[in-house]
Amino acid sequence: MPEGDSVWRAAARLHEALAGKRLTRSDLRVPRFATADLTGRTTLDVTPRGKHLLARFEGGDGDDGLTLHTHLRMDGAWHVFPAAAKWRGGPVHEVRVVLGTADSTAVGYRLPVVELIRTADEDRVVGHLGPDLLGPDWDPARAATNLLAAPDRPLGEALLDQRNLAGIGNIYKSELCFLAQVTPWTPVGDLPDPEVTTVRLAGAAHRLLRANVGERAGHGAHRNTTGSHRPGQDLFVYGRARRPCLRCGTPIREARQDDRPTYWCPSCQSGPTP
Repeated sequence: MPEGDSVWRAAARLHEALAGKRLTRSDLRVPRFATADLTGRTTLDVTPRGKHLLARFEGGDGDDGLTLHTHLRMDGAWHVFPAAAKWRGGPVHEVRVVLGTADSTAVGYRLPVVELIRTADEDRVVGHLGPDLLGPDWDPARAATNLLAAPDRPLGEALLDQRNLAGIGNIYKSELCFLAQVTPWTPVGDLPDPEVTTVRLAGAAHRLLRANVGERAGHGAHRNTTGSHRPGQDLFVYGRARRPCLRCGTPIREARQDDRPTYWCPSCQSGPTP
């Protein structure tokens, strides 16, 4: 599943292509909204909210504005092409959304969530989310309070719960637990000085995601959490099973947590393991 920084970049590309422009083409290829037509409306903005994408359109006859809500989950992707260019995101039958302007076309492939709602009703689809790590509502103290609300819950699961803080995916989960020097199975309440550690974790998550949405990250961002520019040393533990820890040399371990591959260093990180 894409991390919050990937969704942020997708939103930025869509916003650049669509915002302030009138739609000349609209095609929602999902049964529920197959007859909906946004042609003629102007795109106001495309905004990320955690891992959700909200494309907002000006009001028309009988409405005060509409929002196209999409979510990428595991396989979804948005691509932007020049208006006359051939699409290259997958077979045509995987296209779920087409939004075109005079000079560009945004195509959503394999989108598992496509929903057209009144802009005034956005809270219905994203109101449950915790503070957005990359959004204007970011609040590390509130994120820490949310994490501490279930002290018996394993830290890895708590970090992935978008109701606590929005934007962390499986990669950042493993990396943040490494930085906190605890295993992902450690209960939140068992963290060293939980009140302080959760605030620091929230702050670290914010810094890491921010670092990976900058100009350096580019469109096809190669995510980096270590600060190293050496090949194969961009992540501390994620995807490094059986390879030596960058800090101590101990082989990295891998196991499943909530059916997701999870990585940790058995020497640098203390706490329970499977």
